[in-house]
Amino acid sequence: MTFSSWLVVATFVATIAALLKYQSSPGRVFGVVLIFLLLSGQVNQTQMLASVANPGLITLVLLMLCSIALEKTRLLRVIATRVIRPGYNATWFRLFGSISLSSALLNNTAVVATMLNPVRNNPYHPAGRLLLPLSYAAILGGTLTLVGTSTNLVVDSLLRDTAGHGLRFFDFTLIGIALVLACGSLLFILSRWLPDTKIAGDDYHDYFVDVKVDADSKLIGRTIEEAGLRHLESLFLVEVVRAGRLISPVLPTEQIQPGDRLVFSGDVSKVMQLNQFHGLSMFADANGLLSTNLSEVVIRPGSVLEGKTLKDSGFRALFDAAVVAIRRHGERVSGKLGDVELRAGDFLVLAVGQDYATRHNLDKNFIQLSGVEPDSRLHGWREWLAVGGFVCTIVAAAVGAVDLLLALAVLLGVQVLSGTVSANDIRRRFPLEIWLIVSTALMMSFALIDTGLVQSLVTQLDSALSEDHLFALLALVFFLTVILTELVTNNAAAALVFPIAYSLGVGLGVNPMPFVMAVAFGASASFMSPYGYQTNLMVFNAGRYRLTDYIRIGLPISLMYAAVTLTLLPLVYPFG
Repeated sequence: MTFSSWLVVATFVATIAALLKYQSSPGRVFGVVLIFLLLSGQVNQTQMLASVANPGLITLVLLMLCSIALEKTRLLRVIATRVIRPGYNATWFRLFGSISLSSALLNNTAVVATMLNPVRNNPYHPAGRLLLPLSYAAILGGTLTLVGTSTNLVVDSLLRDTAGHGLRFFDFTLIGIALVLACGSLLFILSRWLPDTKIAGDDYHDYFVDVKVDADSKLIGRTIEEAGLRHLESLFLVEVVRAGRLISPVLPTEQIQPGDRLVFSGDVSKVMQLNQFHGLSMFADANGLLSTNLSEVVIRPGSVLEGKTLKDSGFRALFDAAVVAIRRHGERVSGKLGDVELRAGDFLVLAVGQDYATRHNLDKNFIQLSGVEPDSRLHGWREWLAVGGFVCTIVAAAVGAVDLLLALAVLLGVQVLSGTVSANDIRRRFPLEIWLIVSTALMMSFALIDTGLVQSLVTQLDSALSEDHLFALLALVFFLTVILTELVTNNAAAALVFPIAYSLGVGLGVNPMPFVMAVAFGASASFMSPYGYQTNLMVFNAGRYRLTDYIRIGLPISLMYAAVTLTLLPLVYPFG
């Protein structure tokens, strides 16, 4: 091999090693790789520009931005109210079916976030028997269409850049339907072995909001009942922290004293009603942040916040944000918010400052969910525009009436002009990390192809390969993607394996599509770990699951997923 070939191989191997070591910082890893590819001359300026302006990549970014408006509507909340029924089987099938279909078109993280509370707090069934199926349904539903998950669009962007054509909207659907039916049936059988975790009463409270009684408050000396703190809308006073002592439950006759920390539980969107009481202050309010939009996030594994309290972490300086409320599924959070030791999977509501959206450490530490504008959702014609515009755009693109990229660009423009999506929303939710990962992977693909490394390897193997070997190679590509998905991230796994998969097909003189689709489906096969996919992490604490639950249920699902995918790929996309 030439020096340039060795350099490309070393870059590829070093990228995977860095992703394994720095799993919580894939953006930084790919940023370093991007700089090295350019400085070492492995890619040129033209290839760099072609990568960052790839049509498939821009389509992915536009789709994620256009879906923000849907998260502000009642669409998913209406679905949530119709899912829970007294019968477990009826609830399970309604939940699995509605989530699978919703995830085929919508951001599955937003779908799971919306359904989490209704499922967890349902009065009929143990939450543990439903929450893991909720996450798996979202993953499986993403395999139904081109826009079902970001990895499908990542593969589409890579294919467009390499082959000059992309994937069609329903290229995934036939195999996706088989996966939903086969894996869903097995999941229904396995669900009986999920833990009977039922969150009720004192076992769980919603978001916890910590309020301080100022020294000059007019509430001092009055009882909780006299102060009117027992009759708030969707907020409940659960405890008082006084001089390091915890008072819970709080009796109506308890007198308020200066310096008391009042801990409320409930709907964080109702937090502004606390402003009507003289002398009650929150940190966010005192710093002038509470009047801005609130943002809901989940702490990522490996975050610098893990194991630290808000007080010790220097939260405000790190993120230009203040924590308004905290939520920990499956376990009660107690005491002052500043003294709570944070964990991966904790939900936080942040009041954010002007510099919040520009901080480069957000994606490393948080899964960004959505804005939580207090009592502010889309209503009336804006809500109809958000839902109707998105549905019409997707349908028009699906039937080939309009190019998806063009349709999404027009839709986003209409959303901004109509006020359904703000410039703040776009800045806060812009998927910069995904853009960096995919564009860098495209450049790495250029480097691999330009050196002829993969083609040379395939040529050497060509004479020894038979049709049976083709299937073995297909399985190898699929399982390599699955392993990388569990170890790093799904988008990074798809981006790294794609150039190898595509070059294998072309170099062997066969249809490369089975290999391309093996990468796409393999990148969505994350069932055995709470950390491999965002929705798995979101239900981890909520269902009080253990790692063994993911392995016990996820391993059979993964095997079924692999069997269906590898059986159907050569039939739907023949090698010849």
